[in-house]
Amino acid sequence: MPIQPAVIRHLGQADYEPTFAAMRAFTDARTEDTPDELWIVEHPPVYTLGLGADRGHLLAGATSIPCVQTDRGGEVTYHGPGQVVIYLMMDLRRNKPGGKLFARQFVNKIEQAIINVLAAYNLDGERVEGAPGIYMSGGPKKGAKIAALGLKVRGNGCTYHGVSLNVDMDLAPFSWINPCGYAGLETVDMRTVGVIAPLADVQQALADELVLQLQVAEPELT
Repeated sequence: MPIQPAVIRHLGQADYEPTFAAMRAFTDARTEDTPDELWIVEHPPVYTLGLGADRGHLLAGATSIPCVQTDRGGEVTYHGPGQVVIYLMMDLRRNKPGGKLFARQFVNKIEQAIINVLAAYNLDGERVEGAPGIYMSGGPKKGAKIAALGLKVRGNGCTYHGVSLNVDMDLAPFSWINPCGYAGLETVDMRTVGVIAPLADVQQALADELVLQLQVAEPELT
């Protein structure tokens, strides 16, 4: 039985806290028949903290930007103008033939979507074991982080929060934190590594690639 593709919603520019509340409300209210949704949004500057985040990773300068405690996994990250943010309201029980899509497979598919979109712009991204997100795999910025992800997976298999890809940003706020808990980790955007692309184009490309990846059956990871 084919998997129904997620509905893509464009939220435009929106503050983080009401969007976070809307994600939770959507997930609270959804039923077995509620279509999955991807929300595309661009946030004003904000730091967000994962459930187990250490506030010690907020460094000098970080007090100039609002900081919001969330219920996703991971440490501290930054969202701001010029960044693609896509939230994934998915029911993992319906995304694997014969059973649920495991969270590890879900993360793998999200990361693959980012890698594929970067490749379409002639950029090489890679995974790093034990450090969710996508990193530059070559060139002068090898090892720098270009995309982050943080998810909440409820016990019933429903997810929210999602992924961010840096396109054309003021990168200074990343230097005021230890991104995702890693001291000294360099963060880049697509512009820094030589690609000028309209934000709307990258938003749509990543949303389309996520839909594609999440419709493809994948064998269990061992």
